[in-house]
Amino acid sequence: MAWIGVPESETTVERFRELKEAGININFSVYSSVEAVEKALDVAQQAGVKLMPSCPELSAEPEKTAKRLMDHPALAGYHLRDEPGAADFPMLGEWVRKIQSVDREHPCYINLFPNYAGQEVLIGKDGVLAAGEDPYAKHVEMFLAEVPVPFISFDHYPVVEENGVRMLRSGWYKNLEIIAAASRKSSLPFWAFALAIAHTPYPIPTIGELRLQMFSNLAYGAQTLQYFTYWHPGDNTPWDFHDSPITLNGSRTVVYDRIQTVNKEIHSLSHVFQGAELVSVWHTGSQLPEGTRPVGQLPQEIKKLDTGAGGAVVSVLKNQQRYYLVVVNRDFQAPMTLSIETGKTVKRVLKNGTIAPVRGSSEIVEVEPGDVVIYTWGK
Repeated sequence: MAWIGVPESETTVERFRELKEAGININFSVYSSVEAVEKALDVAQQAGVKLMPSCPELSAEPEKTAKRLMDHPALAGYHLRDEPGAADFPMLGEWVRKIQSVDREHPCYINLFPNYAGQEVLIGKDGVLAAGEDPYAKHVEMFLAEVPVPFISFDHYPVVEENGVRMLRSGWYKNLEIIAAASRKSSLPFWAFALAIAHTPYPIPTIGELRLQMFSNLAYGAQTLQYFTYWHPGDNTPWDFHDSPITLNGSRTVVYDRIQTVNKEIHSLSHVFQGAELVSVWHTGSQLPEGTRPVGQLPQEIKKLDTGAGGAVVSVLKNQQRYYLVVVNRDFQAPMTLSIETGKTVKRVLKNGTIAPVRGSSEIVEVEPGDVVIYTWGK
């Protein structure tokens, strides 16, 4: 999904096709009226794109607006709120229930804060934590208890730059751990992000950084991927946004090409990740990220796995009748050498989605920065 996607002023088939060609099939934009949403739905449908729109009528007259939009084939859902605090949850629960009283088929979209938000915002001024309880985990628990959403969405932009040095936020994987655990417990899928627009302290994203964000999300079981942003959101913000995939004047930047490349890879691997269930997730390397666990009992089909000192995300996913071992190079700047020994039934899933035999029972694979290697076997 494109956050700040094709704007109302650019509602044309050509612009939505350009979005689709980037590998994005859901567009979120803020519209000035429900009439503008209806026009955009008609245009987006011609390009094979769906909308997750927001408009003033959706909050002023939620039931009436849902009735008006719900039968359009290009409607993906209703965009309600970004990053609510705990104090907003009762109102949001009521808003969602009003829309669901009319339309239970299309989801209400609410996106949660990352775990670096302040505790008072996360659990409220009067919120109380039990001994050892994590405020962000409590935030997600409170949200799901009060707001009947059909999925969990959160943002966390992990790559930051200080004095010309790029690094990962220390709490990113802990955030993914908490969201994945909440997803399992609630049986709700989760949606996650990659950052596509530079602003302080976030740099212009490289292919390696985009891959790391998206393949880590997928390794943890994410079912929908989002980009913030697609179009430039305008200069009337304090964030110094620049180098979005599409600029304010409508031209493409190199970031458009980069997300297009990464999305092609993801689409080729959709049979691995779409509908997958997370079985286990671990980390390797000399320093494990905060809130994560070292590799435990590997499946019996994987005899040995070594990624060297740099480290990787290692997860096991189950999808229908197959299991998948997903290994993501956690370094977005340098390649990683993966050494693996497998059982005879194990095959490798190549980046183009095809299945190939493992050469002998072991192989050494050079994994590009932020990139993924996948192995599979049957039940």
